[in-house]
Amino acid sequence: MKKQVILTALIAAFAVTGCANKSVYSGNVYTGSQAKEARGISYGTIVSVREVQIQAPSSGVIGTTAGGAIGGIAGSSMGGGRGSDLLGVLVGTVGAVVGNKIEQGLSKVTSLEMVIRKDDGSEIVVVQKKEAGLTRGARVRLVGTSSDVNVSPL
Repeated sequence: MKKQVILTALIAAFAVTGCANKSVYSGNVYTGSQAKEARGISYGTIVSVREVQIQAPSSGVIGTTAGGAIGGIAGSSMGGGRGSDLLGVLVGTVGAVVGNKIEQGLSKVTSLEMVIRKDDGSEIVVVQKKEAGLTRGARVRLVGTSSDVNVSPL
C-alpha cells in the first residue's frame, strides 16, 4: 500500500512537469515588469516564417527525481534479496535518465522565427510562440525594444 501511495505521488509530480508556463513566449502575454511601462511601437510585414522550437528553462529536477524514484520502486519490487536491491538501483538510474529527457521534451514550445521588414526598411528577426495570423505577408505590430519585443498581427 505504501509503495502505491509513493508511486501515485511521484506520477502526479512527474505529470506537473509538463505544466510549465509556456505562454510567456506568446506575443499576447506581457510580464509584470512590462505592465504600466511606455513601450515603443512600430509596424512591418513578415517576409518569411520558419517553424522552430524554444527550449523553455527546466531544472530537470522533477523529471529526474520522479523517473528515478518510480524506476527504483519498480525495480526493487522485482526479484528478491540482494538482487532486488541491485535491480532497484539499475532501473532507478535508467528511470532518472528517461525522466529527465521527458521533462526536456515537455518543456519545448512550438514557435516561429519571423523575418520582419519594418516600415522604415530595416529587417529584424523575432522568435516567439506560434500563433494564428503570423504568416508570410502579414502586417504586424511590434511593441517593445530590440531586446524585448512582442509581435502581433494587425
